[in-house]
Amino acid sequence: MNPPTLQSRTLLLLLTVVTLAFGAILWPLNGAIFWGVVLAILFTPLHRRLQRRMPRRRNLAALATLGVCLVIVILPVTLIGASLVQEASVAYERARSGQLNFGAYLQQVLAALPPWMLELLDRFHLTTRAELQARLTTIGAQASQFLATKALDVGQNTLQFVVSFGVMLYLLFFLLRDGARLAARIREAIPLDARHKEQLAIKFTTVIRATVKGNIVVAAAQGALGGLIFWLLNIQGPVMWGVLMAFLSLLPAVGASLIWGPVAIYFLATGAPGQAVILTAYGVFVIGLVDNVLRPVLVGKDTKLPDYVVLISTLGGMALFGLTGFVIGPMIAALFIATWDLFAPHDGSERS
Repeated sequence: MNPPTLQSRTLLLLLTVVTLAFGAILWPLNGAIFWGVVLAILFTPLHRRLQRRMPRRRNLAALATLGVCLVIVILPVTLIGASLVQEASVAYERARSGQLNFGAYLQQVLAALPPWMLELLDRFHLTTRAELQARLTTIGAQASQFLATKALDVGQNTLQFVVSFGVMLYLLFFLLRDGARLAARIREAIPLDARHKEQLAIKFTTVIRATVKGNIVVAAAQGALGGLIFWLLNIQGPVMWGVLMAFLSLLPAVGASLIWGPVAIYFLATGAPGQAVILTAYGVFVIGLVDNVLRPVLVGKDTKLPDYVVLISTLGGMALFGLTGFVIGPMIAALFIATWDLFAPHDGSERS
């Protein structure tokens, strides 16, 4: 047996074991580490500009960048999360006490429908109106209970949240300060050609920034606009509905209309046509156009994923990683396409 081969295999086995062990240690804090890395990548350009102005004060430049990140990202998200917990708890209590009755709302809508539409409903649907009402009532109760349960879990696990939040800020500071060196060390350790490593590193940072901007910023804009119109129309729980619209806006074709559409129908059926028209027009011409206006500016055509890839990767990411998966899923899909694109032949690049 060749000793160098045995030594190489032993080192590879040792590397695999210690890497898996280190990953298992970090896994309980995977959310904090993930968001620390994402925020570091997003705010690295700002940190570089600040560091050029204070080249001998690396710690101060990193702290200044961290302060900007706190003001424009972390604090608003924390405040929205606190409001979401409160509103979700109130909605759950109202649903459990019977004050929030989805069956009664559906009955009001059905009562306002013309007779010919009710006949079509009974003729072409697989269920009767009574069964449809019962099913929608059950779905609504389960959805409100699930949302409230998740919100209460966040509120009860305060210590875990504080620890994860502190770890994220701590890691973010050092990634901003020492991120360039760490990235260089990682590139040196990757056993690939230098040209491929450089292209892959550029693709990696570009895809992450594009994915976060294209998904989070657009979703946040649609959720904020949706919550604003719900607040103006005096609909209870505007923050909760806005957050739901933000998540659903990640799904192409339907998106936030799954929230404001039924509300507009309810307004129309219960004798509030003015509010129905306002909400519908706002949803179509304001909320619906945000994606078409912001996404090309923030993402660009080169890194934009097809709608079906966004849909599948978002649902799969959330099923595997929870709420964080709505970023991880499309990010992995984009990296998958970008990585294969590095090794795929392009026009004019093929060698004879």
